[in-house]
Amino acid sequence: MAQLPTKKEQTRARILEAASQSFRSSGYAGTGVDGIAKAAGVTSGAFYAHFGSKDGAFEAALAAGMDEVIESIPDFQREFGPNWIEAFADYYLGEAHRNDLACGCAMTTLSPEVARADPDMHTAYEAKMNRIVSLIADGLGGSSKEARHARAWAMLSTLIGGLTLTRAVANPDIANEIAAAARTAAVAASEA
Repeated sequence: MAQLPTKKEQTRARILEAASQSFRSSGYAGTGVDGIAKAAGVTSGAFYAHFGSKDGAFEAALAAGMDEVIESIPDFQREFGPNWIEAFADYYLGEAHRNDLACGCAMTTLSPEVARADPDMHTAYEAKMNRIVSLIADGLGGSSKEARHARAWAMLSTLIGGLTLTRAVANPDIANEIAAAARTAAVAASEA
């Protein structure tokens, strides 16, 4: 029988969820501790008791967001079989995901923040990205392990870049055009 989370664990989860949504939608510089605490329904003191600092919350939010991707890739592979890449690309570049910064993919929204972070953050990010690429590569057919990894990096880079561009343009028709082009390129990059 599974044990229910304690009040402390529930509070930490609420703060982490609020931090994740804030960092994804407003970026590191646009997110404050008081705003995270308010969104989580706790005091700033409770925030600091759980995460120690804004950096600590960012690191935890980044890890949690990347873990979401790590968990979802095998789900797509199981559910869609050989068509999982197309299904993943459709979801990733789809309008619903595109328009939801707060709950969208941490790889897209938080990678630029990591680029400005300290070397330890780069190392933690790199480890998660390597895990994601390995999961993608495991779901690709043919060729050597090295070639599958290269194709996985190409596919993932195309999806992340495509999603970033779709979110940056004002015209929804152009966003759809970018999404369609990125989907085609990502699927092509994944093929042997």
